[in-house]
Amino acid sequence: MCADTFGVGIHLTEEEFQFVVGVPSDVDSGWTDPEEFQSLVAETVWERLDRQSVFETVADSFRAGETATLGTVTLETDGTVVSYDLGTPESTREDTEEGTDP
Repeated sequence: MCADTFGVGIHLTEEEFQFVVGVPSDVDSGWTDPEEFQSLVAETVWERLDRQSVFETVADSFRAGETATLGTVTLETDGTVVSYDLGTPESTREDTEEGTDP
């Protein structure tokens, strides 16, 4: 069975957090239902990361329009998790000290 690696992140808009799944261009043809593998990826992520902690970090460290990278999940088409490399995102912006120009 062939496995595919999906990148995952949280995209921040003015109104909401959007869970995003990056799909490889050469994704296995065994994935016939995009909603199914996106659900499997999301389930895999939230079984391994604390959702509340991730959302708090994203809200505190990212601005609307930015995407916080959570890592990757590798799944076989039957839903078996082959591997994962996930973590709470780190801010990509530098904090500015009070009194200095951004």
